[in-house]
Amino acid sequence: MESDDSSFGAEVSGVDFSVSPLDEQIIETVTIQNKYAVTVYRNTGLDDARHVAFSFQLGDLERCPKFSGPDVPDRFSSPYLFDAGNMDMDGNLVKKGTRRWAYNLGNALWHTDSSFNQHRSKYSMLLAHELPSIGGDTGFCDVRRAYADLSQEKKDEIAELVVEHDLWHSRKLAAPEEFAKQTVHELAAKQPAFHRLVTEGPDGRPTLFIAAHSKCIVGWPEEKGFKLIQELIAHCTQPKYCFAMKWKNVGDIVWWDNRQSMHRATTFSDQMERRDMRRTTIFDDGPHAYGVDPNTLTNMPAA
Repeated sequence: MESDDSSFGAEVSGVDFSVSPLDEQIIETVTIQNKYAVTVYRNTGLDDARHVAFSFQLGDLERCPKFSGPDVPDRFSSPYLFDAGNMDMDGNLVKKGTRRWAYNLGNALWHTDSSFNQHRSKYSMLLAHELPSIGGDTGFCDVRRAYADLSQEKKDEIAELVVEHDLWHSRKLAAPEEFAKQTVHELAAKQPAFHRLVTEGPDGRPTLFIAAHSKCIVGWPEEKGFKLIQELIAHCTQPKYCFAMKWKNVGDIVWWDNRQSMHRATTFSDQMERRDMRRTTIFDDGPHAYGVDPNTLTNMPAA
């Protein structure tokens, strides 16, 4: 991968995805993944079933939320596949002006998958089923290096801070009119979650756990907290910490660590072509997996 740091992002070859990886192969790929935070595998040949099965070898999977209600069907048969494409149920391009269009605008903001869940995610695996003829890159930034480069004064300031993460906050940022209010089903599907701003990656290195979903700093005035969040996101997304992953073939898969990176999609536009992308999301099982218990936050120090 092209970036200023050879330890962030790697393209991996030599894995046969036509058969289930053996335990020792899983250990090897996880070791590579934990080092580079983002890994790309080309021409995997994976279908939905094998995509889900491989993901389950890495841990328990999140189920896709039902934002439109429990009785509304999804495009995929598996409840573990998130629709990261731009097509509706009939395979047509999502229409501008619809709630689905507005929702997906939020994916173009720098974010971490599922930080808005109290049980956060560890990995995401995004598989290409149909690609546009041009564009559609996915951007990634390294929150490990970004944290390391902060001044000691800033590290001390943020060391004990807790952030409220809210999916609907990022949707309001991207489409304020459409998401001025949420539906009953949307609110039922996703409530806010609370996580420490500074956590650790699998190797123990400190990282910033931050995203466009980051709404406020617990105990701080709203405006001051939001300003700090935006300052840190801007710091993390400087070009020296980022690269763009270019999709080349159907069957390409990118596997990233939500504890060690942020990412963003290419935004929807009137000129876009069909793009069928399907994601599995693996729950975190580390010491920060469940964030901060909301019941303990009443005694948080004020800014």
